[in-house]
Amino acid sequence: MQFVGRLICVMSAIGLRERKKAATKQALSRAAIRLAAERGLAGATAEAIAAQVGVSTRTFHNYFPAKEDAILYCAEDDVAEWVRILLDRPAAEPIWEALEFVTVGFVGDPERELDEVSLVWQLIEESPVLAARSHSLHARIGRRLGVAIAERTGTDIERDLYPNLMQTVVVCAVKTALEFALSSGREPADLIHEVFAQLRNGLPQPPVR
Repeated sequence: MQFVGRLICVMSAIGLRERKKAATKQALSRAAIRLAAERGLAGATAEAIAAQVGVSTRTFHNYFPAKEDAILYCAEDDVAEWVRILLDRPAAEPIWEALEFVTVGFVGDPERELDEVSLVWQLIEESPVLAARSHSLHARIGRRLGVAIAERTGTDIERDLYPNLMQTVVVCAVKTALEFALSSGREPADLIHEVFAQLRNGLPQPPVR
């Protein structure tokens, strides 16, 4: 019993340490996004980012090789969360419903700053360095989501078009919905529901007004 108790304490300590590391990494990423938006990419130095979070520059580099990696990290972390939730959904749930659940939860998370998501896209569009890095990022996270979709639908990411097309459509649809929400003032979750309704129907042409 004493051994079991010690083992539980050790596992709990490891879990707490990993959660703290994950929180620090996310805080550094968010600070990098804010500083790049305020000062430009050149002004978002590793020293400035670390100072915003209250850690040393050395600690920053323990988490990220460069500021560009910190700025793009949140996007990769978001998709990793999408994949985790998607794979936890009931096996019999249709893929469209599962993906709608995942993305509505994403935009409806009260702890998520949707403005920061938009800032990352804006920074990528404005910076050739970030744009170049984002290509490899998109390929990496797109494949992770595509693999999860393939697993859910009994398809093969290497042989079948479906999971590759689906992951591209979903990511672009969510990006479009969020951009429209920020410009129109509409609720992001409502727009996500509307997006999925139109996609399920094959994106029919609306009636002429």
